[in-house]
Formats: sequence, structure tokens, C-alpha cells
Amino acid sequence: QVQLVESGGGLVQAGGSLRLSCAASGLTFSSYYMGWFRQAPGKEREFVAAISGSGVSTYYADSVKGRFTFSRNNAKNSVYLQMNSLKPEDTAVYYCAAAPRHRIKDYDYWGQGTQVTVSS
Repeated sequence: QVQLVESGGGLVQAGGSLRLSCAASGLTFSSYYMGWFRQAPGKEREFVAAISGSGVSTYYADSVKGRFTFSRNNAKNSVYLQMNSLKPEDTAVYYCAAAPRHRIKDYDYWGQGTQVTVSS
């Protein structure tokens, strides 16, 4: 079955950086868009970033554009989210997800999430 396993979360001060990773198995990895979503306490889950199967195309939420970089290594069935200039409002559980196409409703496979906490 499909498994997505996130890692790399933690506690960081505002202005700092973190790199999230997501390792995938059980799917033809290069055929899938991969996405990162996040959910803060008391808020709905929101889209953060996505990347096409080839890695050529990336998409970012306005709130993270210019600060976050999404990349993938298809040889390792992994994706990475480099998060720089972190802000307290970036605090959330971050989820990795996979979809056959980049439509929010098509993200069917999800990881368990990794906590990111940014202190002010």
C-alpha cells in the first residue's frame, strides 16, 4: 500500500530554517504530484506547496512564496521542503500528500504529519 513518511520537523526560532523530508513507497513516484499541506491548531488544513512528477513545475501558497522551496529526488522516492525565514505563523503540523494531478481534491494519499513550531 502507499506510505508517505515525513520527517524533519522541530522547534526553531523565528528567522530560522528547517528542511522537511517525505519518503514515499507503494506508488509510481514520478507519476505523482506531491504536495505539502499544513494545519495549525484551530484552523483548517491549508495548501503550502506542490511539485509536478518531473519536478519541473512548482506551486506555492502566497504566504510561503520566496521563503519555501519544494524539490524532489525521484531516484530516492523523496521530496523535500526547505523552509527559510520561518515565522511564528508557520507553526503547524505539516503533511506530505500525493495526487495523480494537481487538484486539491485529488490528494488521496497522506502522511502522518510532522510538527513544526516557530518561536518568536
